[in-house]
Amino acid sequence: MELREDEVVMCTVKSIEGTTVFLEIEGNGTGSMAMSEVAAGRIRNLREYVFPKKKVVCKVLKIATDGRIELSLRRVTGKEREKAQEQYKKEKTFTSLLGTLIPNAHEVTVAIKSEYSLADFFDKIKEEPSLLEKFIKKEQALRLSNMLAEKEEREKHAKRIFMLKASSDSGLEDIKDILSLPNVEIHYLGSSLFSIAAIASNFKEANTKINAALEQIEKHSKEKKAHFEIKEK
Repeated sequence: MELREDEVVMCTVKSIEGTTVFLEIEGNGTGSMAMSEVAAGRIRNLREYVFPKKKVVCKVLKIATDGRIELSLRRVTGKEREKAQEQYKKEKTFTSLLGTLIPNAHEVTVAIKSEYSLADFFDKIKEEPSLLEKFIKKEQALRLSNMLAEKEEREKHAKRIFMLKASSDSGLEDIKDILSLPNVEIHYLGSSLFSIAAIASNFKEANTKINAALEQIEKHSKEKKAHFEIKEK
């Protein structure tokens, strides 16, 4: 799909050269980002924000006439970041299941993307499974619909938001240590805010995972003299 200025996109950091960050835009070629667009104010530790192979959500600042794309990390809001991450997860789920079902999954994905965004298509086929029949055989569409329904039935998601700040010289490393936890998925939302999510066969189990992780985060935050605060329940 053709990119537009101000669009929010998922990217992977390719390299950092001097004061420029080079990124691979998911499904849309490459772009670059000036250091001033990584974060507001003085950057004490660049690796807190970007490093090679890291996935980041960026905003398209400018598309030059020669096709060069300028990106920004700091202009993405927490809500925009979370929405993009959720869309990316849907796209990966859909393409993964499609790939297990048919040999020409890439061609079908390209055809779908000529009419829809994959995340939107993912949501639409839950309500109207027959849409799949425009792109794959009826029996394949039925199997894929069943696979998606089974996956959704198996997985229950729970999520919370928390704040974590570390003011010591080793603050970044402290935060990495505090957040190195199994069984949960943690994303940085900006302004010292993080989301923590867990998947389980039921909501009670998913919430239990999150509560256990938050207890560990709180404990390790106290040990490292970092500020920890749960923002949403």
